[in-house]
Amino acid sequence: MKVLIIDNEEPIRIGLKFQLENYCSDIESIHQATGVTTGLIAIEKTQPDVVFLDVEMDDGTGMDLLKQLGNNYHFQLIFITAHNKYAVDAFKFSAIDFLLKPIDTDDLIVSLEKAKLQLKNKDLKTQIQVLNESMSSISLEHKKIVLKDKDSIYFIKVNDIIRCHAEGPYTEFFIADGKKITISKNLKEYEEMLEPFGFIRAHHSHLINIRKIIRFDKTDGCNLIMENNDEVPVSQRKKENLMEMIAQI
Repeated sequence: MKVLIIDNEEPIRIGLKFQLENYCSDIESIHQATGVTTGLIAIEKTQPDVVFLDVEMDDGTGMDLLKQLGNNYHFQLIFITAHNKYAVDAFKFSAIDFLLKPIDTDDLIVSLEKAKLQLKNKDLKTQIQVLNESMSSISLEHKKIVLKDKDSIYFIKVNDIIRCHAEGPYTEFFIADGKKITISKNLKEYEEMLEPFGFIRAHHSHLINIRKIIRFDKTDGCNLIMENNDEVPVSQRKKENLMEMIAQI
């Protein structure tokens, strides 16, 4: 693979190059650029398979560079960034890979292996669109999340998610159109992402969209009836917090 590192910090570029050369296999060549302008030139010249792209650079942002590329995404993209929860949340919603500075070697190896498997991914343009929306002030009605299983990439409106269910290390998403999508990530990760958008853990194994509740059934314990007629148990510990959220709708 041909790799391009675009970052305005020389120590980051040097360190990442060292890690790639010493710990990652199948690297044919490693190229470097310092910002948006030089990065665009380097992409055109080197035709990389994988681009490591800094979020903030001296002459603009990583998003600025991507916008100037138009639809010409012929590479896999891995963002590199200092810890910024806002940006990290946006990456998670778009399912675009990212590494936090300073870059951990084990995380780098995992990211590069994922990039190898997705070199023919044709959905990067749409994922970048979701990323851009996540970084902008976009209403819940239009906000999307990218979900990946072993066969497909799904672009789902957050407001169309009825509930999520923990199934061991997996999370099952139940969507308004009747679709069920199983993702190999745990429920806790999605709880952190979706909680600001009206989702609440009603039970240890259940994360629900409070806008999709049609009835709170108090008989035989406490259960929620969702728009798709699924019944979701409510734990006593979560009941009070849930009622407070429902009252605010």
